[in-house]
Amino acid sequence: MSLGALAMVVGLAGCAAKVKQEDFNSEVAKLRQEMQAGDQAVASRLDSTNQAVAQQNARLDALEQELQAFRGEYTVSIERVRGMLKFNVPVHFDFASSELREGDRPVLDRFATVVAEYYPGALVTVEGFTDPSGSAAYNLQLGRRRAQAVQEYLATAGGFGADRLRAVSYGEVRNRQVVPGAKGPGEQGIENRRVALVIDHAAIATDVAALTF
Repeated sequence: MSLGALAMVVGLAGCAAKVKQEDFNSEVAKLRQEMQAGDQAVASRLDSTNQAVAQQNARLDALEQELQAFRGEYTVSIERVRGMLKFNVPVHFDFASSELREGDRPVLDRFATVVAEYYPGALVTVEGFTDPSGSAAYNLQLGRRRAQAVQEYLATAGGFGADRLRAVSYGEVRNRQVVPGAKGPGEQGIENRRVALVIDHAAIATDVAALTF
């Protein structure tokens, strides 16, 4: 009960000789109704807040389960880098080739599902890499073609809009080689002939702050 309301009741009680009992009871009933209405409004706000928190926690739990399953099923590693999520996926390329292999498409499909469910509208960058065979200039071009091949697949099969995808090449850059110095021809160095997928979204910084991979 507010101080003003309390004072009114006390005042009415102190003037009982001048105020009829029914008038006093009526005022008390009005104050009780006002207090109940206030309590209900506070409770409603609390319920709304609690519901929002519960929904956010449920979303984070579902996201963590999805990412853990994704990692376990396809041997994907996930990194948080400057507010972005980087997926190192097992999408590799044959020597001197930028053609997407049929067996690597399911992991891209799964990635597209995760993004559509939890980060609709996010910008996805496809990073292309090569092994150190050939010249640096050639490998920079080859890495771009590999990134573009995955970009095109996500645009068609994954349903991404053109404004949500971009392709960049790091070529044979040494500090990003999975197996330093490993190179073809043949299957040798295939670990370095790959792409990485990066989700860039403002919500990620807060949404995944409590997640561990």
